[in-house]
Amino acid sequence: MIFSTLEHILTHISFSVISIVITVHLVTLLVDEIVGLSDSSEKGMLVTFFCITGLLVTRCIYLGHLPLSDLYESLIFLSWSFSIIHLVPYLNKKKNRLNLNAITAPSAIVTQGFATSGLLTETHQSAILVPALQSHWLMMHVSMMVLSYAALLCGSLLSLALLVITFRKFIRIFSKSNNFINEPFSFGKIHYVSERTGVLRSTSFLSSRNYYRSQLIQQLDLWSYRIISLGFIFLTIGILSGAVWANEAWGSYWNWDPKETWAFITWTIFAIYLHTRKFFESLNSAIVASMGFLIIWICYFGVNLLGIGFHSYGSFTLTSN
Repeated sequence: MIFSTLEHILTHISFSVISIVITVHLVTLLVDEIVGLSDSSEKGMLVTFFCITGLLVTRCIYLGHLPLSDLYESLIFLSWSFSIIHLVPYLNKKKNRLNLNAITAPSAIVTQGFATSGLLTETHQSAILVPALQSHWLMMHVSMMVLSYAALLCGSLLSLALLVITFRKFIRIFSKSNNFINEPFSFGKIHYVSERTGVLRSTSFLSSRNYYRSQLIQQLDLWSYRIISLGFIFLTIGILSGAVWANEAWGSYWNWDPKETWAFITWTIFAIYLHTRKFFESLNSAIVASMGFLIIWICYFGVNLLGIGFHSYGSFTLTSN
């Protein structure tokens, strides 16, 4: 009873804090002068991390096994993984580190919100693990897979942001070039513009804005590559450990059921991303990573709706690993 009450308290605290973090982040986007709000949002994500950590530890003690056996627990662990990834850039002591609040906070609140919704009420209760999950490989395989999903999702969202900024820049340049071509030639207008005192100032402002935009694109590309590389390592470890576990449980390393097939497709997509990022422009790799965003959700959640294959115990009411 005490553990259950503590679990509910930590769940509500973490959900409330991360909601405040998102609100604060939106305010800081509108009002740049309020520096203290940005610092408070960072502290809020730290509080969220400790609350979700306490929630997982409490449930682990209460159930007697690692809380990764059903969809509710895996979503909570996924939300915890997002908060971990948020803290990664702060290991870098440079002041120009990338703020991942816009990516990690909404991702955490969506996953935790769905986990605590009424759709998964039955999975909140403790249950005996099915025989296939009663293995020491549970912690290794499922934790690596969920961590990889979190990292790959964050990296893919950063690539999507890169695409949005890049294509907006292209559209703006294209529209300006069309206006220049279609505009009638006028010496008087050129003479008038050249005499305006604000031309140099306006040009300086535009060049400064373009500089910061290019810096942002480079930062998005860099952190997308770093986070996806980390997620790819986790995914590889998760697939390999899952193959060993499958051999122990079912007598075969690979069975090509829907979950395994989509895990392999996910691994292939991000292997292509890493290859593309190495030898081609960042825009091409960002497109591949954006495709991977949809593939991950199909692998993590979509396949589980089918409820078939060797991972049928990982259907809508049980784990999505």
